[in-house]
Amino acid sequence: MNKKNNNWKYKKFFWSSWAIQNTWNYERQMNMGYMHGMAPILDEIYKDSSEIEAKKEAYRRHMQLFNCTPQTTSFVMGITAAMEEKRHNNPEDVPPEAISNIKTSLMGPLSGIGDSFFQGTVRIIAFGLGISLAQQGSILGPILAMIISAIPSILVTWYGGKLGYEQGTKSLDRLLKGGMMDQVFYVTSLMGLIVVGGMISNLVNITTPITFGEGFVLQETLDSIMPGILPLALTMLMYKLNKKHVNTGLILTLIIVGGIVLSYFGILG
Repeated sequence: MNKKNNNWKYKKFFWSSWAIQNTWNYERQMNMGYMHGMAPILDEIYKDSSEIEAKKEAYRRHMQLFNCTPQTTSFVMGITAAMEEKRHNNPEDVPPEAISNIKTSLMGPLSGIGDSFFQGTVRIIAFGLGISLAQQGSILGPILAMIISAIPSILVTWYGGKLGYEQGTKSLDRLLKGGMMDQVFYVTSLMGLIVVGGMISNLVNITTPITFGEGFVLQETLDSIMPGILPLALTMLMYKLNKKHVNTGLILTLIIVGGIVLSYFGILG
């Protein structure tokens, strides 16, 4: 398929990335927005009615947890779209875990780069200039702020999706021919675990104020054994409950009620 016929894919990556936070949720964050961007691609890949089960599997694959800077998400969509096409043509060469691991391994680095650039640099410059003009009574203040903010976002989102898809297709061809897919699978699995571990440490904030006597502080002792052991323990408990197909609403209720009760009795801080 030529580049002109791929423009509809780039448009889908672009608009879906911009709207990805519209369906943000506490359970899997941007997963529905990501799936919205991938659905037309998967529908195009799995056209045959005999492939309905494979398409359902792909749908479920992209409903997993996802969280990334919206502007850099198009790049991830482009790569995974290329991988989905390669998997359709060569199922044994591109395992489904490789697609999931690519997404997970890219979330952290692209979020760090994207947030630093768009939130920490572009927005500050744009609104710094805008506020300066607005204080002088110029209507150009807010207009300039919006324009300066929008232009880098538009360019990165559009060309990110295009670059991800085109380079992802070329790279996958080289990897498959060179037999390096196993090494890539291993590296992305490792990176994915690191990213998930970092998310647990940053997003799950649990401490205990329990002390014994004058010198023993339980939280300091736990930190000396392994920093973040309480967040990890809670996360593993939630993982076990989820694997046993416990209702998500019940899990959230347990977290809320349990947190209130344990905090009231001074067990958790």
